[in-house]
Amino acid sequence: MLLQTPNEMAYDVARRFRKLRRSRKVTIKSLSERSGVPYSTLRRFESTGEIAFVSLVKIASVLGEDDQIQGLFANPHPQSMEEVLRANRL
Repeated sequence: MLLQTPNEMAYDVARRFRKLRRSRKVTIKSLSERSGVPYSTLRRFESTGEIAFVSLVKIASVLGEDDQIQGLFANPHPQSMEEVLRANRL
């Protein structure tokens, strides 16, 4: 597990998103139009990693990545051996 600051994690997400957007040949302008998220917000996100969560959901949806958002926190890691053992009993 890499230790990163929240800002570093946010920037890494933005970097991966930009790479995905480009690989799908989607421009920021068309993403803005299709998602309803302002162009300036998308530019800021890709350069800093800062974006409102609802805006992130909208742009992920446009790129067909809803499952990535829905999977957040779906399978939390156990915090203790007791949690592992309890999960195995169910």
